[in-house]
Amino acid sequence: MASLMASLAGWQEGIVWGLAVLALITFTSTIFQTNPYGRHMQANQRFTMPARPAWLLFECPQWWAFTLTFWMAFWLEAESPSAPAVLLYALWQSHYLYRAIVYPLRKRDDGKRFPISGVVFGFVFNTLNGFVNGYAVAYAPHLVGNSWFTDPRFLLGLLIAVSGWLINFQSDSILIRLRSDGFDGYRIPYGGLYRWISCPNYFGEILLWSGWAMMSWTWAGLVFALFSVSNLLPRAMSHHRWYREKFADYPQERKALIPGLL
Repeated sequence: MASLMASLAGWQEGIVWGLAVLALITFTSTIFQTNPYGRHMQANQRFTMPARPAWLLFECPQWWAFTLTFWMAFWLEAESPSAPAVLLYALWQSHYLYRAIVYPLRKRDDGKRFPISGVVFGFVFNTLNGFVNGYAVAYAPHLVGNSWFTDPRFLLGLLIAVSGWLINFQSDSILIRLRSDGFDGYRIPYGGLYRWISCPNYFGEILLWSGWAMMSWTWAGLVFALFSVSNLLPRAMSHHRWYREKFADYPQERKALIPGLL
């Protein structure tokens, strides 16, 4: 039992460092070349699959990888998880229930495609990310007692995470309504934070995982927040340029990701 836990600890630390390096690589590569999915796909792009099952495939590891690691840790230690750890587990699972099932079903993506390479990368990344975050929450010493519920880091992180999720959900809803009449192209979104930025959905997701990093107060949570920035910031800038090129009447006062700044 002890050797298994030592092995898991070694794997966890190595993967966290690997994901940190991947965040840097992702930022430096995507700042120059936009990942070819969604509006940035080419008309003749090969090796793709339907978008809806693609979302499910590459997001689903966040459920089972986090779940297996989290509960296996307590089974191996013959202990029960604390209330703060269970709450973090429940929040993680709730978000990915929405992201992998509810969100794809809400989208009007019939006929849309997604590159298989993106599915493979997403599946691998989400498996590793789910493992290290599940492990980190299970073994974080500050999550052992209920006193973490009143810690300023937890309270501020919860406020940031909930705000980010609500922004993300509202922004998704605005985009989905743009196709409520059966239109399958792209339009200029209005309402919510679209008044100031082109990608409030990405802004909300960055807030969500920044809040999670504070709530969990783990290296794995911090690395995930940094990866979210490295992935979504360049994509938001690409979206912003795309909007300006496609729509002559696109609001000039909008920024890409951060109101009034970027």
